[in-house]
Amino acid sequence: MTLPNDNRSPMGIAEHDKHSLIQKMREKLSHRQSPSPRASSFPAATPAEDVCDFRQFADVKKIQIHKAVARQWNIDSLYFLCHDGVAKDTTSFDGRVCLNFSTYDYLGLNGSPELNAAAMHALDHYGSSSSGSRPTSGERPPHRELERALADLHGAKDCVVFVSGHATNVWTIYQLFKKRDLVLYDSLSHNSIIQGAQISGAVRMPFPHNDLDALEAILAAERQHYRRTLLVTEGLFSMDGDIPDLPRLIELKKKYRCFLMVDEAHALGVLGGTGRGIAEHFGVDPGGVDIWMGTLSKTLCGCGGYVAGCAELVECLKYLAPGFLYSVGMSPPLAAVSREAIAMMLREPRRVRALQEISAYFLEYARGKGLNTGRAQGHAIFPIMVGGSIEAALLASRLFQKGVYVIPIIFPVVEERAARLRFFLSSSHTREQVRRALDLVARELPLVHEEASAMIETQHHDASLDDLE
Repeated sequence: MTLPNDNRSPMGIAEHDKHSLIQKMREKLSHRQSPSPRASSFPAATPAEDVCDFRQFADVKKIQIHKAVARQWNIDSLYFLCHDGVAKDTTSFDGRVCLNFSTYDYLGLNGSPELNAAAMHALDHYGSSSSGSRPTSGERPPHRELERALADLHGAKDCVVFVSGHATNVWTIYQLFKKRDLVLYDSLSHNSIIQGAQISGAVRMPFPHNDLDALEAILAAERQHYRRTLLVTEGLFSMDGDIPDLPRLIELKKKYRCFLMVDEAHALGVLGGTGRGIAEHFGVDPGGVDIWMGTLSKTLCGCGGYVAGCAELVECLKYLAPGFLYSVGMSPPLAAVSREAIAMMLREPRRVRALQEISAYFLEYARGKGLNTGRAQGHAIFPIMVGGSIEAALLASRLFQKGVYVIPIIFPVVEERAARLRFFLSSSHTREQVRRALDLVARELPLVHEEASAMIETQHHDASLDDLE
């Protein structure tokens, strides 16, 4: 309530404070517009011609080398493939049907009549674009409906949706944590988490993967030196298919007075009886997590990311996070699709059960065939560890030729000795499809090891001849 003698502007700022603020802003602008002494004192040297040639970029040359190696290993055809239609448990390329184990459509919802109808309804009513930033150009009902549904899903007060999942992590961490703060993240965290911590200016430290004893040791030694501390992990790790001990993480965050952030990108739709994620899986209060992050491009069949939490957190991101404030709003049809995907997941829990059952079967059958599934715990994501990058590449190529589409994960994405094939399962996959794929892997893997050994031996022989010459 404004007091009668309170001399305030309509913005709620006292007049003398307002004039002081304006003067400071003018001084800043004047300083920025002044030419730099360094720039005016020294003439610019004439740049070499190659500095304007993209072909001379080190990154461009690196890509060329990688592509040449991919052609040599016969895996260049596995990337940027163009699907003929909706990619489900099977997909087709140029009319050739393959089993598909490279899909994030965990609950088989993509392309369903219900999602298509939701997209068409939003398209008819709101068009294909938001045509501007939501704060300045306005929102559409699908935006608010989606954010309300996501907040409810995580037992949170509010939610904000970004147009990019990667940007969600980057700009959330950047906006909330600064130079006097500490960000502790799992060593196998997604690139977006690491990038967010890096540009935030906070001190960042990885802790060994899922080693919470090591995390507590770091907290005991370092927490006192920083103002705020953020613990970041993933609900389901996308390279290894394992999960963290969430109850223990919540205990640690309370004991050492930290914020806890969980990236549910791959956990939503996969973990828990109704697919609500890792909190439901462990049966813990989701309020123990301060920042719930997730993506819309996997179980929810859209594109973008979100953060759910308390109202103050969400308001801060909506008004200040560059990745939201200065970005166009999500396409209304995509928002409507993800909102309908949430509704389908909750009203059809059989899809979640089917995914969990086929995941358990995959793990059991793979181990029965003597295949190394690494850290996988039976949650939709399964690495088949094959040794080096050459072996992984050759195996993926052989499988593709025989009608099984699965992508190799090789160095530098993972360590050379940890190269693998990464299988993603959907509730649409059948036991027969799993058996067919894993039988092929078990049959081809020894042949691949022989072929890779021969290739390496040939390369060593050719190198020796070159030395003699």
